[in-house]
Amino acid sequence: MTTRVAIVGGTGKLGSIIREVVEAQPGFDIVATLTSASPLSDIAGADLVVDASVPAVSIDVVRTAVEHGINILVGTSGWSAERIALVRPLVEAAGTGAVFIPNFSLGSVLGSALAAAAAPYFPSIEIVEAHRETKVDSPSGTAVRTAELIAAARTDVGPVASPHVDQRARGQQVASVPIHSLRRPGVIARQETILSGPGETLSLVHDTAEPALAYAPGIRLALAAARDAKGVVIGLDSLIDIGLGPSRRAEDDAVSERGGAGQVARSTGA
Repeated sequence: MTTRVAIVGGTGKLGSIIREVVEAQPGFDIVATLTSASPLSDIAGADLVVDASVPAVSIDVVRTAVEHGINILVGTSGWSAERIALVRPLVEAAGTGAVFIPNFSLGSVLGSALAAAAAPYFPSIEIVEAHRETKVDSPSGTAVRTAELIAAARTDVGPVASPHVDQRARGQQVASVPIHSLRRPGVIARQETILSGPGETLSLVHDTAEPALAYAPGIRLALAAARDAKGVVIGLDSLIDIGLGPSRRAEDDAVSERGGAGQVARSTGA
């Protein structure tokens, strides 16, 4: 049986990559390609909506899909745990599924999971993320997701130490973790999580070198999951077993995205 897909934001950078993956994926057929300004009524007749729009539009896309009884896969940035909580009751009441993927890169998801696994052992943690100058939101959804995973992993030890966060140059706090966002030409997507303790520092760095190659495996996983999902699902780490279960359980209690082609991940200790 073929799954009919409507892609909102299907002409943008991420949307174009998703469109190519869907076109090549057996069992899926694109029936509508919308821009972020298209009438959302155009999703009617789809079995699955994929949202790759912009943060200001994304919540309306989700609500419209839910109202039409259609499952949705959300790749748009800007969905914090608090924002997802606003639509969770709607999804559950409708009996549909909503899958939120802050980052389709498997390497990025693993980097965030490693940061969460290490988080209880370091009192000071900060995130520096960089994207091209055309990215309209900051901090990135990946950075927000990483900070939320870190906070969930630190439930027993408390928030991270973040001195002088009242000063604007110290970044934006998300779940007690300072995030510093760079928007500049010459970069695609890069995130460094810096964990510091007495006498040592652990840095976890993920670089996206080729988005189409880096995102395709995660998009395929997410499409299959979103087609059959019930309720709200957050992150690729919910769809794959990366061997870091304790951090995942901690997040579930608190709250109730492996390296591949096109990406580079590394960790350094100093």
